[in-house]
Amino acid sequence: MKVPDKESGYSPDAIVINQKNLSSEPMWKKSSTVTQAASVPLVIEVVSTNWRDDYASKLVDYETFGVPEYWIVDYLALGGRRYIGNPKQPTISVYYLVDGEYQVNLFRGNDRIVSPTFPELNLTAEQIFQPGRSENQL
Repeated sequence: MKVPDKESGYSPDAIVINQKNLSSEPMWKKSSTVTQAASVPLVIEVVSTNWRDDYASKLVDYETFGVPEYWIVDYLALGGRRYIGNPKQPTISVYYLVDGEYQVNLFRGNDRIVSPTFPELNLTAEQIFQPGRSENQL
């Protein structure tokens, strides 16, 4: 994903692509790169030790680019308290654009994740944090 006015782009941990818009993407066929917000309804980043990138620079860039929805999955609670609260705990932050600016909802534990892009989604934060568990264990 190439953000305008930046030399390099991002390779998000997960990205949802709007296939209908790929025909208008000038860099797609050659380098699998999108340059238009209409091509990217959702970006997901999984936090690691470089958590400041996800909560600061990428957040600002994705907002400026116009990505409608941006998730930060902080399963180790590495992010700053101003982002995930105090006490720190595993958190999924769902940022969504409202009038060109991100608003955020935080999801923890048994909170059901609310996604503007996928309103039918029926997952809790804990289900995402504990992959591999069978339905019988939840």
